[in-house]
Amino acid sequence: MTDATFKIAFLIYPDMTQLDFTGPAEVLRRMPGAEVTLVWKSLDPVEADCGISFLPHATLDERLYDMICVPGGYGCTELMEDAEVLDWVRRQGEQASYVTSVCTGSLILAAAGLLKGYKAGCHWAWGEHLSKFGAEFTKERVVIDGNRITAGGVTAGIDFGFRVLRERLGPDFEAAVRLGIEYNPEAQPGGVPETARPEILARVQATTTSRMASRVAQIDRVAAEFV
Repeated sequence: MTDATFKIAFLIYPDMTQLDFTGPAEVLRRMPGAEVTLVWKSLDPVEADCGISFLPHATLDERLYDMICVPGGYGCTELMEDAEVLDWVRRQGEQASYVTSVCTGSLILAAAGLLKGYKAGCHWAWGEHLSKFGAEFTKERVVIDGNRITAGGVTAGIDFGFRVLRERLGPDFEAAVRLGIEYNPEAQPGGVPETARPEILARVQATTTSRMASRVAQIDRVAAEFV
């Protein structure tokens, strides 16, 4: 275990899903030396998709981080077409020890060219689009491929945080933090398509498809230019 500073940057943006980053941030901040920074284009408040606003600590400047994490949310497709953001993600990803995401944040990593040839996780309704950028969608709660660690949808971000603890500091440290924050979820069927009741799956798919319609067009536009 080391007490050296470990700099973690969460890229936050309008219309993100806040639990995608607040869940893992609550876990990761407990590492010795962890320094969590919220990054965006400006220091103005950033409103998540649930209406809660967050204040960035830093902008897309030249400072470098040991780990970057990109959360998901419906706003991810705007960032997939944002050259300034993609340049920052790419620059960080080329040198960071860990390149990570939660939910549809992996699509942003993919658009930046950081998942080509890698296995990656994503929300179940969006994961199929990763192949358009040379990544292999893997239906696991947390996917590790080299220094790429990508989580499935929303709540998987908490499990992702614990996997990072295990990778860096070992299972005993991970277990101590689990106990400290009383992370003991009760397994319930229905949280993934494979265990959901057919009528519930159909309802959620219909809602998701409707909301995704214009977003898929954006993804396809970015994919068409992807090299």
